[in-house]
Amino acid sequence: MNPANMMAQVKKMQAEMLRVQEELATTRVTGSASGGLVRVEMTCDHRVVGVKIDPKAIDPDDMETLEDLLVVAINDALANVAQESQKRMSAVTGGMRLPGLM
Repeated sequence: MNPANMMAQVKKMQAEMLRVQEELATTRVTGSASGGLVRVEMTCDHRVVGVKIDPKAIDPDDMETLEDLLVVAINDALANVAQESQKRMSAVTGGMRLPGLM
């Protein structure tokens, strides 16, 4: 492959990756804990956009459990962000793992 064609392909991949990153910024995923008693919604650019707590999860005498459920739900949402980002970026990169992208 000649250098000009290679550069054209690199520029095309960069543009596609930028498009996917912009798309991911508005893609929402949900993480949950305790069967959905606590749910956290975040975008794939790591912004928390919503938290839902079922009243059954609230015990004023045991706030530690609620705090733990929030941590679990946030970590679940982050895992879902990573999975969605990996899936979409793999489509662009042909499965190549590029440092700093995911």
